[in-house]
Parts: sequence; structure tokens; C-alpha cells
Amino acid sequence: MPTVDYCREIETFLCRKNDGHLVRVVGPSFEIVSGWAAQGIPLKVAFSGIDRYFERYYRKGPRRRPVKIDFCEADVLDAFDEWRRALGLVAAVTAGAPPEEGGARTSSSLPAHLERVVTRLTTARVTGKIDAAFEGLIDRVARELDLARASSRGVRGDARQALLARLMALDEELLAIARGQVDDQMRAALLGEAEAELAAYRDRMAADAFTRARDTVFDRLLRERLGLPVVTFS
Repeated sequence: MPTVDYCREIETFLCRKNDGHLVRVVGPSFEIVSGWAAQGIPLKVAFSGIDRYFERYYRKGPRRRPVKIDFCEADVLDAFDEWRRALGLVAAVTAGAPPEEGGARTSSSLPAHLERVVTRLTTARVTGKIDAAFEGLIDRVARELDLARASSRGVRGDARQALLARLMALDEELLAIARGQVDDQMRAALLGEAEAELAAYRDRMAADAFTRARDTVFDRLLRERLGLPVVTFS
């Protein structure tokens, strides 16, 4: 994607996040966003970083002014760092200090993570994004997570490691069912989207590495399509 189009997409997304208030990506802001494009930061990854900044901003109470893209840079680089690590790509980007107080996203606690997992599973079922094939597993996962949430604040040592291993196993089971529900049309669409997201890296990756990365992105896109959470905690 040409840099100008990339910047335009970021500007449009930022406008929506600012409730329609136009904050132009020009001057120093254009240089920042152009740098994201040059680094190969996919638009979806940049959007997720911008979302992170706005989540913190909303938690501060009523907004005082429209958000400039400059304030989102640390979160975008943080999201890009995580994306590349998850896909086994090149070494991490080091995010600079943000222009506004608050910094990049802090790590979530295990109890807060489990709370979000249960909420997202319930929402996915209520909204009809998932079918009957998930019902039994979701009920079981929700029960197990409810029990885990009740004790997670006091879990230490071997007990904590056992809980984390169980969450990883539940996550793999949830994904296995999700993959089994994908028809050929959706599979082709998600694979195409995954390949487009990785396009900037394809020529630099061995075939097997690209396949693993594409499968990882496919799983993430599938979760997004079905509204499924990441149960694993790290």
C-alpha cells in the first residue's frame, strides 16, 4: 500500500475514534505514520495500538480534547512488537516515551484476564457469533474459569503454573473447535486476509516460517470473526 494511502487510512480511523472530529495526519504526524508504513506495521496492528490509547483515555473520564496520532505512537509500537513476537518475526521494536502521560499499556492481572475471558465467551454466545458446537465447551470453560478466578489472586508457585497450563489447553481446544466450524469460503477469505497482513514480510521469510506466521494470523482473525477470547495467559 502506498504511504499516502496508509496515512489516509490511519487518519480516517483516528477520525472515527475521535467521534468524527478531524485531526489531520500532516507535518510531524505524517512523518510518524510514514515511519509505521516503512517498518511494515499492518494497518490492523496500528489500529489495535490506537485502540489501546483510547481505552486508557476513556478511563480517565470525559475527554478534554481530540487525540492526536502522536499520542498513540508508543501503543502502536507496543502492539507491533507483540505482533512480531507472536509470529516469530524479527527482533522487537523499542517504543519511545509517549508524548502524553500514561505510557503504554500495562500488563493485565490474571484475575482481570479471566474476567474478560468469561465476559467474551458469554457475549459470543448471546450475540450468535458461534453455533451449537461450542455450547458444551463454553459452559465447561466458563465454569472452570469461574473457579480459577475465585482462587487466582492467591495462586502461587506450582499451583499457578498448573492453572496457566490448563488455560493454555482450554485455549487450544477452543481454537480446534473454531477451526472445525470454518467453511471453505470463510477459510479462503481469512487466509487471504492473513497473507495480505504479512505481505511486507513474505519475501524475507522462508516458506515454512511464512506458513507458520500465516496460520497464527489466521487463528487471530478467526477469533475476531467469532468473538472468541485468548484464554492463554502470559
